[in-house]
Amino acid sequence: MELHWEDVAGHETQKLQLRTMLREHRLPHALLLSGPAGVGKKKLGHVLAAALLCEADDAPCGHCASCRAMASGSHPDYLEVLPERTGKNTAVIRIDAIRSMQVEASRYPILAKQRVVLIDDADCMNEAAENSLLKTLEEPEGAVTFLLITGARSSLLDTIVSRCMPLSFGTVPEDAMVEVLAGRGLATAEARELASLADGSIGRALALHEHEGLSRRDDALSFLVKLRQMDMPAVWQRSQAMGELDRETLSEWFLYLNMMLRDMLVLYEDGGSKLIYHKDIREQLLALLPSFPEPVIFSLLALVRETQRRLQTNVNLRLLMEGFHIRMRDVVNIRK
Repeated sequence: MELHWEDVAGHETQKLQLRTMLREHRLPHALLLSGPAGVGKKKLGHVLAAALLCEADDAPCGHCASCRAMASGSHPDYLEVLPERTGKNTAVIRIDAIRSMQVEASRYPILAKQRVVLIDDADCMNEAAENSLLKTLEEPEGAVTFLLITGARSSLLDTIVSRCMPLSFGTVPEDAMVEVLAGRGLATAEARELASLADGSIGRALALHEHEGLSRRDDALSFLVKLRQMDMPAVWQRSQAMGELDRETLSEWFLYLNMMLRDMLVLYEDGGSKLIYHKDIREQLLALLPSFPEPVIFSLLALVRETQRRLQTNVNLRLLMEGFHIRMRDVVNIRK
């Protein structure tokens, strides 16, 4: 697949900045692309890598040997480091992966004039891996550019951040998301519904479409509807079922629950608000408001966000789900 700047939806300021720096030959040896998940950071990183390796002035040209190699995913001078997961554990970039990359990156380029290393989810590096990468960023060997991609810039060592040129990304405008989704064959109405639920993340909108994510959204709504009447056998049963899910699925479920609770707070202020995410279930959320006073919603949101944070650790998922369901049930029943 050819790589072009125009293929990245939104982020016009960032694209212009990068293209200008490339044209003027003043791009630094390390860049840190940070922002929310699914907004196109890695895709822009791929385009930038193709431009750095391209032989043309207005890169990437899409036709030279380097561009063809990048399009086929076989460029010998492009390296990508990704987190690795074992079982249900959190994905990690370990020092072995960084050391292997360092050996490859230090070699003389084969096809282009330099090498490019893209480290995706750089915040997943463990301490040893970060310290090893820091030494390379301080004293890179050979002609190499590092592109670090992260959704959690604050999780990286300050010393790593300080040695990279920061490039921050916001969410993608809804109209741009609709255009991308429509370009993939979705009907305009469906594209708009997915865009409104995806909170500015094209990746999340595509995941909703491809993996039937709305079923998880509907399950989160059903959970809120039944929460007050949930007895302990139901808590244990639901906790066991959710504890068997993978972390990505759980994270998505909690994202929807978080968004619904936020929508309910917005509806308290304006029942007809167009600012909610879940416009298609506005009436169901309005019907829940009498059972969920604002203080209760704030308490539930705090529990949801705490659980979202703990999902990023190696916590036992079954125990985490049990604690979550019991505490949520206690909050709504104590404050009847």
